[in-house]
Amino acid sequence: MDWVTGLPPGGDRSYNSCLVIVDRFSKTPIFLPCHKDDTAMDTALLIWNRVISWAGIFKNIISDRDPKVTSALWTNPHQLFGTNLSFSTAYHPQTDGLAERMSQTLEDMVRGFCAYGLEFKYCDGFIHDWCTLLPALELA
Repeated sequence: MDWVTGLPPGGDRSYNSCLVIVDRFSKTPIFLPCHKDDTAMDTALLIWNRVISWAGIFKNIISDRDPKVTSALWTNPHQLFGTNLSFSTAYHPQTDGLAERMSQTLEDMVRGFCAYGLEFKYCDGFIHDWCTLLPALELA
């Protein structure tokens, strides 16, 4: 897991960051729009509602030492479900290299989209922003 922050506000809730989760078996990325100031509870609910309900309980989670993941809120459910929660060491992003690389790729794609002010309008005037493109970017 990794976060891409510093994104322009997007979506109906003005999201400004994106949680990147990569399934190590299939190498499938999952991009979840979120807020930079989300709490550990917000992040846990986002993962529960959008990922675990779809993919099931994780066997192993590798993340950096973000306070959203290191809080006590995360340790108890992992013990209950038998999930191994591993943290990458400081200044050694290779531990979670797959998510780090996917985060860089996502950031490049979103930056390219936002830099040129690309807007796609439907006939009813709805404008796509980077949040609405995340499902397509997962396939790219």
